[in-house]
Amino acid sequence: MDAGHYQGRTFNGRDAAELELVEIEFEQCVFQSCDFSGVQMSGVVFRDCRFEHCNLAMVKFGDVVLRDAVFVGCKLTGTDFSGDRDFISFRFEDCLLDYAIFHRLKIKKTCFLRCSLTDADFSGADLTSADFSDSSLAGALFEQTNLEKADLRTARNYSIDPEKNRLRKAQFSLSGVTGLLHKYGIVVE
Repeated sequence: MDAGHYQGRTFNGRDAAELELVEIEFEQCVFQSCDFSGVQMSGVVFRDCRFEHCNLAMVKFGDVVLRDAVFVGCKLTGTDFSGDRDFISFRFEDCLLDYAIFHRLKIKKTCFLRCSLTDADFSGADLTSADFSDSSLAGALFEQTNLEKADLRTARNYSIDPEKNRLRKAQFSLSGVTGLLHKYGIVVE
């Protein structure tokens, strides 16, 4: 397949393996069971695209545009979304995002639903109004992170330092408050 512009197409694993992911644009496309692990993408634009059960482990999205991308049941372990850009918006459902890097991203209102985010890096990110419903955040790094109005009521295993992060109007469950007190060594029973 030649580089160019694809709109409204569905790619399965075999079709996607033939794609050259340099200077190419996808709009309203669906990627099903595709293996992009370790792929170096450059100048790729994904607009209103959906990724279902894809492997994107260790992908670096440094100069890739992700606008309204949806990831469902995908493996994104060690994926690097960081970079100095404002043209990124996505949603994650039932995804494995362990060791993913969201450093310094402005990703307000991002949904992380039923995801594993073990050791993910959210340092310096703007997660205003983000939704972490039913997600595990064990070892996730929150430092100088804006979590104002974020929903962590059903999130679990997080440790967030209120002195190093912005938490105004963030929502937590009573049982989750221990994740805010962890640094003090307080035992709550």
